[in-house]
Amino acid sequence: MNIPPTRRQFIQTLSLGAGALILPNILCRPKKDRLGVALVGLGYYSTDPLAPALQQTRRCHLAGIVTGSPWKIPVWQEKYGIPDGNVYNYQNFDDIANNPDIDIVYVVLPTSMHSEYCVRAANAGKHVFCEKPMARTVEECEAAIRACRDNKVSLAIGYRMQHEPNTRELIRIGREKVFGKATLVEASAGYYDSRSDHWKQKKEMGGGAMYDMGVYPLNAARYCTGEEPVAVTRATHSTNRPEIYTEVDETTHFELEFPSGARAECATSLGMGMNDLHVTYTDGWARLSPFQSYSGIRGEASDGRRFDARIPNQQARQMDDDALAIIEGRPMLVPGEEGLKDIRVVEAVYEAARTKERVEIR
Repeated sequence: MNIPPTRRQFIQTLSLGAGALILPNILCRPKKDRLGVALVGLGYYSTDPLAPALQQTRRCHLAGIVTGSPWKIPVWQEKYGIPDGNVYNYQNFDDIANNPDIDIVYVVLPTSMHSEYCVRAANAGKHVFCEKPMARTVEECEAAIRACRDNKVSLAIGYRMQHEPNTRELIRIGREKVFGKATLVEASAGYYDSRSDHWKQKKEMGGGAMYDMGVYPLNAARYCTGEEPVAVTRATHSTNRPEIYTEVDETTHFELEFPSGARAECATSLGMGMNDLHVTYTDGWARLSPFQSYSGIRGEASDGRRFDARIPNQQARQMDDDALAIIEGRPMLVPGEEGLKDIRVVEAVYEAARTKERVEIR
């Protein structure tokens, strides 16, 4: 295997390009009841949540890895029994097209690399799971969607909360107008990131609070109202650590307006903890707190009902749902178009923060 010296060096150069486009005859692949997943990028999220979750899934399993850090390979092979033939680096990634063990490529890289590897995976004939946020720009999102459509493969975005049962119930309440129409969504998502030299603090790599955590309250505002926002009415950036957050936002507050007149007041941060979702309806209210942690999602509503459903593992539920959709030939619960809609709003939030003016979302 021709592996670059380190993943850090690879990330700094943002990869070697799309490479040769290998188009296998994916229509001839045998039908499976359990799909093989290759994780692309072996950082924290692959190592701690995803790989262990893949040991609990019923419809998919960990079949391969893609990494630019050679020292990680024996560790992962010993722990998960991954054969040599299912280990790839960023230069020979396109050879994954010839591997029948791998059905799905899960892109778990810095945001700036999402679109490229979604496109390369689709061109290799593999279904694609892509971590949130989907990409840096609307154009990058559209490129990934187009590549998956052209290659007739599925694309799912890793919004695990939309698979979580309490969140699903909140979505149902809004859709069925149990408490009338939503008039105000108040949502916040953030944590204190103590790191001082990480890709999430670099603009070129897609860092910043709005990209990393801001998509949680943004996505919640959209699924709670059941509408697409028409404008960002206000947005502000701030930081308590200007020596670290020199390129991107540490904390962002933003407000959205919806066609019905509903509003959303949202906050996100990499400098402080916040984790609440409160929806006011014409005839009541509902709340989840926490609303986006890895476990323990809970809440209540104005009629006394409780949101306290439990599942063993959110990531396992997400991946099983998406794998089953592929197996059964159904649309994804959270397709690429969902990620695109959020990034369109993210771009408008940054524009509103820059101009200090209302920005309509087109």
